[in-house]
Amino acid sequence: MCFHSVGTPSPLYATVVRNSICEVTQMSYQAANPLADDFELELGGAWTAYWLAFLRVVTGWWFFHAGVTKLIENGLAYSYGPTYLKQMTGTALGPLPVLMGEYLGWLIQAMVPLGETLIGLGLMVGALVRLASVFGVFFMALFWIGNAEFGHGLVNSDFMGMLLFMTMIVLATGRYYGLDAIIEKTTLVKRHPKLRYLLG
Repeated sequence: MCFHSVGTPSPLYATVVRNSICEVTQMSYQAANPLADDFELELGGAWTAYWLAFLRVVTGWWFFHAGVTKLIENGLAYSYGPTYLKQMTGTALGPLPVLMGEYLGWLIQAMVPLGETLIGLGLMVGALVRLASVFGVFFMALFWIGNAEFGHGLVNSDFMGMLLFMTMIVLATGRYYGLDAIIEKTTLVKRHPKLRYLLG
């Protein structure tokens, strides 16, 4: 709210006084109200960058912890991976998971813990985030479809995990305080700009 001077000698003087009073009033209002400062949540704003970086690191830790735990307990012989796939009968993927469990069991035993660890590590440091997130979506899609009965409905924790990785891909979160922001400036990426599809 601004106060207007009354009965001033000249229009110029009235304008100066009115503007001065308005500025003082606004300054005192802002000093009394910290919420009056600019607080923008635009996509290119600082708060959005902080949040996306935090979300990326937390998602990365989730997968990194899962993978490292399996490596510590079972090494590269995570036998539950093939067993899980063999039980995926009657899903939308048909016999594919069962065949993978039977004929690629040796590979899956190693790739599940190693894949989870590398995906998580990539997200935490912000390197090759889009590539890592694509594999993250693949993992979560298998987990989601593997719950064929969907006891908790179609929207469950596996589905939400898949959405987290999709968010990493769409918003290129590796560019927010991640190594991808540095890698994209290298000569290699500038010469081959299509590599940016793997970064961010």
